[in-house]
Amino acid sequence: MSKILVIEDETKIARFVELELKHEGYEVQTAFDGRSGLAQYESWQPDLLILDLMLPELSGIEVCRRLRQQSDIPIIMLTAKDDVSDKVMGLDMGADDYMTKPFAIEELLARIRVCLKKHRVDRGEPHGTLTAGKLKLTPASYSVTYGDEPVALTKKEFDLLHYLWQHEHAAVSRDDLLSNVWGYDFAGDTNIVDVYIRYLRQKIDDRYGVKTIHTIRAVGYMFRYEP
Repeated sequence: MSKILVIEDETKIARFVELELKHEGYEVQTAFDGRSGLAQYESWQPDLLILDLMLPELSGIEVCRRLRQQSDIPIIMLTAKDDVSDKVMGLDMGADDYMTKPFAIEELLARIRVCLKKHRVDRGEPHGTLTAGKLKLTPASYSVTYGDEPVALTKKEFDLLHYLWQHEHAAVSRDDLLSNVWGYDFAGDTNIVDVYIRYLRQKIDDRYGVKTIHTIRAVGYMFRYEP
């Protein structure tokens, strides 16, 4: 069974989540600050991390940033804040999912299953390079280039571009993107997709004078390369 590390400074929440996860058959360890959480990650090597945004010693954002320098472990961030900017910040640092406290344990368990499943699929998928004009995406190295110039994308920007590109010339709905890129139904928060589409357009379309991501009115978006 998968190993899950919970880094949460609110003791009652940490213990509640720990008991529920153990009841589901997961191996669980807990940490109550960012620094000890990182140490436990190094020594235990869990399969998934539940990480609070606001932590003593090191913040959840800093913990996430450091982990992403060495690992692609699935990370679900928790926070008491309910603001798009907080979600964007956490996802930009490499978090795979995001939950606002208080939350239903059933929803957390469902998101854990999705993250673990998606992680296994991502590790086993073919690593074929995608090319359109001068634009190139290489899943194996998580890299995007335009000509000889690297395009600096966050993990979530890369995943979004990759998914759209895999469905080239097909209209993809926002709900489809939320489900397959973010890994669950971001009910009522489809604007997070629009935020990341804007980021991609700024970094690729606007910068290089091309058109790659097209808006399909009342549906969503389509990847189609146009010089």
